[in-house]
Amino acid sequence: MTADIHALLGAYVLDAVDDLERVAFERHLRECADCRAETDELHMAAARLADATWSVPPPRLRATVLSQIASTRQLPPVQPSVPVRPSTSSWRRLAAAAAAVVVVSGSVAVIQEQRVRDERASAQQARSAEARIQAVLTAPDLTVREQALTGGGKVTVAMSTLHGAGVIMLAASSAPVDGNVYQLWTLRGGTPANAGVLEPGQTASVRIVENMVGVSDVGVTVEPPHGSVRPTTDMIADLKLI
Repeated sequence: MTADIHALLGAYVLDAVDDLERVAFERHLRECADCRAETDELHMAAARLADATWSVPPPRLRATVLSQIASTRQLPPVQPSVPVRPSTSSWRRLAAAAAAVVVVSGSVAVIQEQRVRDERASAQQARSAEARIQAVLTAPDLTVREQALTGGGKVTVAMSTLHGAGVIMLAASSAPVDGNVYQLWTLRGGTPANAGVLEPGQTASVRIVENMVGVSDVGVTVEPPHGSVRPTTDMIADLKLI
């Protein structure tokens, strides 16, 4: 069992602890409010890895259909006593309206089918990432290190040389201001490489990073939305791995 009970947080969230470690950590959770808060945040972050949600058609499709209806003239009212046969132009307008509805409906179906395929691909990717995380966190050579963030929270790195990969877990106390975001970095030979950009307002993340062999540091910076090619601010955490 690890000497630092706090270091079990990431492995506990991903169910990668043995029975003794689970009992010890759950006892610790009852006494440590910070770990309870971080555990809740990381549970949500890990759940998002395999989250597949249904997406409705974009609102513009409905507007397109209504626009076609609004621009298509209807047949004049029929007098009960006098049979009226629609003119050729009326039939043509009806046919054009019907064709427009068919085209729009077909477009909806195609877009929905593509969305379903995209959602399935995303779900499969999330399941693969989750399985990879589990493999790393249950590796016999697993090492876990952590460091506090400037401003509150911590970054935890679990590494396996056998798998050549690591899991970076970020749990910040608050989100950056002004729409800025947290960005993770790996440093090899002093050169930073992007390891993941969080969304605006996001304070917790679990990332699998391949090819960790030779990585000396894992860093965290605050960057503009969508992240940066290279760090533009000082590291709020610089976790030494070697």
